Formats: sequence, structure tokens, C-alpha cells
Amino acid sequence: VFNRKTGEPPLINGWIPYLGKALIFRKDAYKFLLDQQKKFGDIFTVHIAGRYITFIMDPFQYVYVIRNSKQLEFHEFANKMASKTFDYPALSKGKFPELKENLHRIYQYLQGKPLDIISDHMMKNLQDIFEWKCSQATDWETEKMYKFCCSVMFEASFVTLYGRVPAADGHKVISEIRDKFIKFDASFPYLAANIPIELLGATKKVRKELIHHFLLQNMTKWLGGSKVVQARQDIFEKYELLGDYDKAAHHFAFLWASVGNTIPATFWAMYYLLRHPEALAAVRDEIDHLLQSTGQKRGPTYNIHLTREQLDNLVYLESALNESLRMCSSSMNIRISQEDFVLKLEGNQEVVLRKGDWIALYPQILHMDPEVYEDPKEYKFDRYIEDGKKKTTFYKAGRKLKYFLMPFGSGISMCPGRFLAMNEMKMFLFILLSHFDVELAENKAVRLDNSRMGLGILLPDVDIAFRYKLRS
Repeated sequence: VFNRKTGEPPLINGWIPYLGKALIFRKDAYKFLLDQQKKFGDIFTVHIAGRYITFIMDPFQYVYVIRNSKQLEFHEFANKMASKTFDYPALSKGKFPELKENLHRIYQYLQGKPLDIISDHMMKNLQDIFEWKCSQATDWETEKMYKFCCSVMFEASFVTLYGRVPAADGHKVISEIRDKFIKFDASFPYLAANIPIELLGATKKVRKELIHHFLLQNMTKWLGGSKVVQARQDIFEKYELLGDYDKAAHHFAFLWASVGNTIPATFWAMYYLLRHPEALAAVRDEIDHLLQSTGQKRGPTYNIHLTREQLDNLVYLESALNESLRMCSSSMNIRISQEDFVLKLEGNQEVVLRKGDWIALYPQILHMDPEVYEDPKEYKFDRYIEDGKKKTTFYKAGRKLKYFLMPFGSGISMCPGRFLAMNEMKMFLFILLSHFDVELAENKAVRLDNSRMGLGILLPDVDIAFRYKLRS
């Protein structure tokens, strides 16, 4: 294993065969990578559980990895992982010609004009859920914050994407699906790490029950679903080799993709705002100002309508949201070398890669770089604002960075639902702050739980109580 070819980065091997550095990496990937960077510089290969992963630590080199999407592939890896995790057959070209491309094309429904339509529905559904949740809140109501965010965001996303469950107990049905979802989601890091589902207790049973909710006979009863889900259904119908269960599993995977990271991200955005009164005041002020200037009244009984432009112009809200994303996102951007090839980087650097090698970017290192972000561990709600406008210029070593905030991945692996996710989180905070007085009800530190390192937004290690009442 130690015979490195010329031009191959230094190799960091563990002393346990096969596992390599997996255990240390799992415990705290961020610290581990920083330690290796001090020893070996900006490019090194780590042997983790039978895989050779070359980390590129210098953010100025990111663009060369992102640009080379021919030799450095992502989708195949993502599809393999997803088909295993969500229990649908791998998207093989032989069995399902062009299925991957067809599904990818549908993401146009999450951009441009169609995005406005789905965002409007989301706004309406969020308002309905807030109104239903809070019609009782004449005095202070106390709830757990993560649970609250989870309940509101899950239902709003579900109803917006898949439609309303017409039964009288529609809320109840959705909350049953949500409870199963939370159970499944707790096992997600293990499934992503390739641990067989049979070893994960009730997870297999829960996954099966969840998938059953999305069988066609159930979905046809739901009212007012989205174009994007309808288009996915239409495509699945064209493939006779996709069984009913397989189609349902695809729908379930799409639900996970829609809420798996949005829920914790919403929690952190809300948590940091409540921890920082000056941030809360600035964001609320901006929201009130927008409502006043557009002649809209606040309160649960009024329907608030926001155009995309209005949402975009809430610079303090967006900056506060971006700042919490900077602090809580930990996604590893992975590419897999399709052939033996030499990756050319700036400064005449070259990295010799073998077919099947992984290349990884770990943006959390960039997000926490004191050279790019002064006092990176501090939450500064206005970090992304300059002279009252959006700030998009960040520097390292006196050079302007092309990439400075990467919560949604990069290049070909960029999250196609990122615009909807950002809108949804903004709308949640908008309604919360325009309708309610909100404050923390207990004083304890909530920290990041590292068990999802490399997989997206980190969850909180504990839940925290907050209270809310209608604004007078």
C-alpha cells in the first residue's frame, strides 16, 4: 500500500488494516483534517474503510476539481448510495434507459417561474400550519424548538410537494409519517456509511412502512400536489421494470431530500436569532418594514404574499440565515476518478489519481477559516452585508475567493432544491417573527452533534425550550 507513484499525494494510513483512519475521522473529521493539513500541506490522501480519499484543502483549488466533471464523476456514487439507503433498484442504463437524465430534467420545476408557484404554495401552507398551531397561543406557549421546527417544516413541505391528506385527521396522518421519518433519519448516517440495514434495529421495518405511504393508491388520494412530484410520477409510469414499491421508494427518497437538511437548518437559524437579541431585532425590523411598505397587515388571520424579489431583498434575514448555514453545515463534496488521470491545479501543481480514487472537498474547513471569516466561531448575523447590500466578496491571503459559502455542495453535485430550501426557511422565519413574540425559555448551550459530519447539516445535540405568543 505504501508504494506511491510519483506525483501521488502523501498517504495517511491507519494502523488497523481496512479501517484505516475511519474511527478517528468519524469522531471529528474537521479536527482530523486540520491536523493532517498542518503535517502534510493542502493535498493528502487518507485511507478510510478501504477507500482512498484525496482531500484538497486549499479553496483556491476547488474550481479545478469542480470544473473537471468529465473525469471526476459524482452522480454514479450518489445514485448507488441513494438506491441502497432508500431501497430502490440502482438506476442502471440497461434496465432503465435515461431514467437518471429524465429525473434530473425535472429539477427545472424548482427554478425560475415554476419556483415562484411552488414557493407561493409553500407560503400559504406555512401560514395555515402556523395559524392552526397558534390559534390557541393567546398567552405564552412553550414548546421544544427542534420539535417545533420539525413539525411545521415537515408538514409544510409534505403538503406543498405531495398534497393534502383529505381525511378529517389529515394533520394526524402527516404527523404519523413524520414520527416514522424521524426514526428512519436517525439511522441515516449509518446507512450512508454502508452499514447493512439489518443491523439497525427497527429501521428496516420503519423504512418499509414509510415507503408504503407513497404507493400509488395512497398518493392518488392526496389533493393539490406539486408539478415536480406529478412530473416524477409520470416518468416512473414509463418504466415497466419499476415495480410499485420501487416507485414509492423514489418518492420517499425525494421527501428525505426535501426535508432531511432543511429541518435542522431551520432550527439553527431560529436558535441563533433567539440567542442574539440584536440580530432578532434587526431581522424583525426589516420584516415589519416590508409589510408596512407593501401595505400588508401582520397577524395569523391575514394572508401575507411575498414576491421572489421581496424575499430576495430581505438582506438581514438572508445574511442571518447564511451565517447559521456557515456554522452548521458539514457536507463533504465527493468526486470519483473515472480513469487514471492527472488533475492539474494552479501553481503548476499536479495530483496523480488512480481510477476509482475519491477526491473530496470539505467546505467546513473554509467556513471556519479565521483568515476568511474573522472570529469564525462567533455568530455575526450581518456578516454577509456590506453598506446595506449583500456582501459577496471574501478574501484569503489577500485574494478574492470564488467559493466562500458552500452549504449546498458544488458544481454537478449542487443541491437542485437549494432555491426552494432557502425560500422555505426565509418564509418560516418571516411568519414566525411577524406574528409572534418569541424567546428562549431555558438557558443552556446547544452544540452541534457530529454524527452527520460530511453528510449535510449537523443536528443539535439537545433540544431547547422556547416560548411564543401572538404579537400585540
